[in-house]
Amino acid sequence: MIEDLLPSPAEVAESFGDAPVESLFPAEAEIVARAVPVRRREYATVRVCAREALGRLGIPPGPLLPGASGEPLWPAGIVGSMTHCRGYRAAAVARSTDVTTIGLDAEPNQPLPSTGVLDHVARPEEQRLLVRLAEKRPDVCWDRLLFSAKESIYKAWFPLAGRWLDFLEATVVIDPDEGTFSSRLLVPGPLVDGVRVHGFRGGWLVRNGLVLTAITLTRADSGAGADAATARTVAAPATPPHTGPGPLEHPAGAAP
Repeated sequence: MIEDLLPSPAEVAESFGDAPVESLFPAEAEIVARAVPVRRREYATVRVCAREALGRLGIPPGPLLPGASGEPLWPAGIVGSMTHCRGYRAAAVARSTDVTTIGLDAEPNQPLPSTGVLDHVARPEEQRLLVRLAEKRPDVCWDRLLFSAKESIYKAWFPLAGRWLDFLEATVVIDPDEGTFSSRLLVPGPLVDGVRVHGFRGGWLVRNGLVLTAITLTRADSGAGADAATARTVAAPATPPHTGPGPLEHPAGAAP
């Protein structure tokens, strides 16, 4: 499903069920040894997905451990991203010679909690956009989609910048017809191959009760001398802890 949002250099694997916790390598199992069962299962399954995708690149199975900020430590020469939500897990990887960074996020197609969460996620202009989008397509939970897009932005940002990015430090415009979104960073972006990243473009889809978003910045995009906000996207039919809204918060730099 999420492969519809990613260009061909990326390899993707996804799952709608859980793998046995025994599929974890010992070093991985130690990290979640005291976690609740559901956490151990999602941790195991998303790594099964990642190893499946890595296998398509000829990378042998191995433990996928978190770095100092919780970010996934990929094998040398590989970039990637992992995501999970209730009933869904996915991973995407690519060779760093082809792709500079990847950001994935999956969420339930349900409204954000009504406890002031939106003010932590959306800038005023984005909140006005959400009202217009809801009038046009009431079947999509646009606030959740915006949240997901910003999670994907952070996951794409962190490997390049190595530092935290707040929800309100990027502004997003969602295209309801093309299945795409564009973002503009409101803080200085990282340099990629000598080009300053000012934002990212991504794709989104809503399917099977899920909201999925993805960003892929290819080497061709970042090395062409153009603004990296023009990163290639494929539209679908029809880290330090990321400050944010309580239980919705993903340590977005962190390994899922």
